[in-house]
Amino acid sequence: MPTIEPPQSQSRGLPLSNRAWVHAALSRAKTVRVPYNFSFTPPARDLLERHFGTPALEDLLSFPVASTSLKSIKPKFGTPQTAGQIVRDEFGVGWAQSALDRGSPVAPPLAEASLAGYRFPDPAAAYRFEDLSAWCRAQREQFTLIWVGDLWERATFLRGMEQMLLDLALDAEFVETLLREITDYILRTLEILLARFEFDAIALSDDYGTQRAMMMSPAHWRRYLRPRVAEIYALAHKHGRIVFHHSCGHIEPIIGDLIDIGLDVLHPIQPEAMDVYRLKRQFGRRLSFWGGIRTQTLLPSGTPAQVRDEVRHLKQIMGEGGGYVLEPGITLQADVPLANLLAMIEEARAD
Repeated sequence: MPTIEPPQSQSRGLPLSNRAWVHAALSRAKTVRVPYNFSFTPPARDLLERHFGTPALEDLLSFPVASTSLKSIKPKFGTPQTAGQIVRDEFGVGWAQSALDRGSPVAPPLAEASLAGYRFPDPAAAYRFEDLSAWCRAQREQFTLIWVGDLWERATFLRGMEQMLLDLALDAEFVETLLREITDYILRTLEILLARFEFDAIALSDDYGTQRAMMMSPAHWRRYLRPRVAEIYALAHKHGRIVFHHSCGHIEPIIGDLIDIGLDVLHPIQPEAMDVYRLKRQFGRRLSFWGGIRTQTLLPSGTPAQVRDEVRHLKQIMGEGGGYVLEPGITLQADVPLANLLAMIEEARAD
């Protein structure tokens, strides 16, 4: 197995723990090195595990971040062979299973713009929190991030993307009702987490962007989503937690709104959809960024030298003055060659 040396993270010349290292970066303190994080789909992970000869990649590569999510009755990464062709989650959404990633929502349970006869799952169900206390204890030296759910995304899973976008224009009352119910589910989940577990940050997963524009108008986002996202942020902040928001695609028109309602960290700042360096210049004094490595072209099709150059440039420019954690713009996929995975990891860990 290749020998991997742990990184030495410093601020003001003093060694930092992994947890303190990430906190320092997110508070926009100047650190000697930029923190990094990587997440893998099963094929990408298998490639690295076979290369390094161990399944303990996070330990081997000294990831300063540990993240988890609450348990679902749907496996995060199931395959048609192990889980069946279609698996329903606790909300009743049917997911087509894939050997490559988490699958796709293909069977929304709300055929009509109505919640009549539909029952939301119990946010306090015991299975959701199984093993979480042990996980928090085991990761106490890391920066710990817990994914608490999805709001707009969950609405699209329940109704279907096309129908949900039509509902925005045609049925405001239903949209308000549905998003209120989902928000309450997330808030109840968060209340339990904050009361029972020790961790650093919450993550809301809620895609609003396409490759070139938002999937809804900024006006619709401000009407339907901003006040509810603000409630989630406020509850986390009330209990001293950092707020991390994942939204793929082009969302530049609402970044100022997200900051105004209390966002601390924006992820994954996809460089194919937004100019990440402009975002740093425009918002970097008020917002931390997490992500930024191109996954649509560079990682699957570039050379290892090109990967190293981009990672080095991101560390230099995005990491200037703190406020940045290096990560690819999406979970690493099966199309990334081993040589590029290794180039990215090695350059991320380099001084």
